[in-house]
Amino acid sequence: MHPNGNQSHAFPPPCMIYSVVPTRILGVIPARFASSRFPGKALARLAGKPMVQHVYERASLARYIRDVIVATDDEQIAAEVRRFGGQVRMTSREHPSGTDRVAEIASAENYDLFVNIQGDEPLIDPEAIDAAVLAVLGDESVSMGTLMKRMADPADVNNPNVVKVVTTLTGDAIYFSRSPIPYNRDSNGDPGSYFKHVGLYVYRREFLLCYPDLSIGPLENAERLEQLRALENGYRIRVIETDYESLGVDTPEDLERLNQLFANVAGVVAQQ
Repeated sequence: MHPNGNQSHAFPPPCMIYSVVPTRILGVIPARFASSRFPGKALARLAGKPMVQHVYERASLARYIRDVIVATDDEQIAAEVRRFGGQVRMTSREHPSGTDRVAEIASAENYDLFVNIQGDEPLIDPEAIDAAVLAVLGDESVSMGTLMKRMADPADVNNPNVVKVVTTLTGDAIYFSRSPIPYNRDSNGDPGSYFKHVGLYVYRREFLLCYPDLSIGPLENAERLEQLRALENGYRIRVIETDYESLGVDTPEDLERLNQLFANVAGVVAQQ
């Protein structure tokens, strides 16, 4: 009882206070003009639009990304992005990898997570982007997130251009390789025993800021895979399985096949 005779009211029990500040996530599309197999592919026309515009519009559909920008070293690409209303940042021509280019963006942009979206995947699935983001959200000890897909084509197993990945039981990357891993002594060649890496990355800002200063180890040198730099320097990469099938454009022939695909789909829609 209170001294004034009124019945006292119990105070509510202490409760945990959660942050309501959302994680700020930036999608970055590295886009160079130079390419050994397909120079200027970011500007190549696909169904009436430059390829970089397709990637930008698809990435903008991801639920967890707040903003999308194109990071380029070429004024032609920058002008095209501005033309279709996209955001663009000029970056150094000296970057050896897309991750280094994203790291330059991270040094100037105040976001918590950065998504490295390949500029040559005009059919990128927004849900695949969200899946990679969720690999990192909620676990501060994970520096990077990426995706893997169970193989279906036996030819991919021994193809050095198809990167394989093995993980721990909890989903952290153990190793990425161009060789078939793991070696399955009792396998009859079933490609379903292997996972191929899908080159979509999510990084914490603090990791990106130190990435350019990390030592390049013997594994990265041997495989020529930039993600191995994180593993060789003791950083964790969380890998999520996906059904997303990457359709990248590496050559003019790849672009022609995609243009034909778009034409076929348009024809079907027109007949409905």
